Amino acid sequence: MSNDSTMKIFTVAFSLCLICSLLVSTAAVGLKSIQEDNKVKERKENILKAAGIYNEDKSVDELYKQIEPKVVDLGSGEYVDVDAAAYDQRKAAKDPASNIAITSEDDLAGIGQRAKYASVYLLKDGDKLKRVVLPLHGKGLWSTMYGFIALAPDFNTVKNFGFYEHAETPGLGGEVDNPNWKILWVDKKVYNEQGDPVIDVIKGNVSPTDPAAQYKVDGIAGATLTANGVENLVRYWLGKSGFGPYLKRLAAEGGV
Repeated sequence: MSNDSTMKIFTVAFSLCLICSLLVSTAAVGLKSIQEDNKVKERKENILKAAGIYNEDKSVDELYKQIEPKVVDLGSGEYVDVDAAAYDQRKAAKDPASNIAITSEDDLAGIGQRAKYASVYLLKDGDKLKRVVLPLHGKGLWSTMYGFIALAPDFNTVKNFGFYEHAETPGLGGEVDNPNWKILWVDKKVYNEQGDPVIDVIKGNVSPTDPAAQYKVDGIAGATLTANGVENLVRYWLGKSGFGPYLKRLAAEGGV
């Protein structure tokens, strides 16, 4: 066919598209296992960082042997016989068979529904519990923010907190990633004497003379709505509808 032939142009274009499609499909299938392995590794890294034992010079898998993953029934606070390594809480939250709807009155985190079961991660030294790491998520200004919070064995003192996924505004709400802000959460208290989560992300800076300073964290300049979202999701997940029953059971049973 002539180079100017319409049929030849369409034939070449079709052939090129077909070849490219085959290459992309082959690459996607061939790399799928690697991508899945990278997702698992990244999640382990985030858990290790929350637990405070991540070391980039050491094997993630070796460090993760210190972590004991469990799955807990959020309603009862009891562990359930579910493979913790395989359980996907985010997937379960989207499945009507494994989630529950949250009433608008209780939905501080703005998520609509949650999984009935949740993953928890225990850092132990022998039989002694050192940290409990809990997954959290909730609405910010522009996105759903996903992160982890680590509590001391008193189940009230924050030892680490941060997000690993969000789409908040860089330089504003995106400052939830700033190490200088995340460190402000360390040693803050979550619950008041009545056992209610009262952690508060305030506007401005916390005064050291404030008698309630242990429950307050500095706000993020120019990102009030994102900061409010952070406060709300922490209160929700550590409250009665989230990990509250589980943490109370742990406290009553001595951290078992």
